[in-house]
Amino acid sequence: MKTRRIPVPPHRLTPIQKDWIKIYSPLVEHMKLQVRMNLKSKAVEIRTSNDTEDAGALQKGADFVKAYCLGFEVDDAIALLRMDDLYIETFEIKDVKTLQGDNLSRAIGRIVGKDGKTKFAIENTSRTRVVMADSKIHILGSFANIRVARDAVVSLILGSTPGKVYSQLRTISARMKERF
Repeated sequence: MKTRRIPVPPHRLTPIQKDWIKIYSPLVEHMKLQVRMNLKSKAVEIRTSNDTEDAGALQKGADFVKAYCLGFEVDDAIALLRMDDLYIETFEIKDVKTLQGDNLSRAIGRIVGKDGKTKFAIENTSRTRVVMADSKIHILGSFANIRVARDAVVSLILGSTPGKVYSQLRTISARMKERF
């Protein structure tokens, strides 16, 4: 029996308790894993059982819980259980460019856009999910799609106007439609 412990950050404890049934059900029913929430150590503990068929089930389950802890919705994180070629990439704004104070706030504002418009545009054209957690950016998607989303986010951090990024995304999405 193999086990994994996924630490839950303090700000995600309440949401994980609210959504516990949605998180617990796919892990137990589909992946045939044993799961428990250890409130004392503030971690989710997953282990294989005798019924577990898939060799990678434990890793997939751990990735699923970790994705939820990073801030992704349960429905988005469940895709990690169902599909094999999905990844999560995390980077900070300061990894791209050293910004402080108001400049950092403006960069975050450019990425999110008014009412989240820019973030949704990036998500929809690149077929990814983007989570902004303070100055950290988490992107969930396939390898090629993450690259498209990351390039858009990086150009916004470096100071490109959202309009310029929209036009680049339009070009990329037209190219993607031609391929499929």
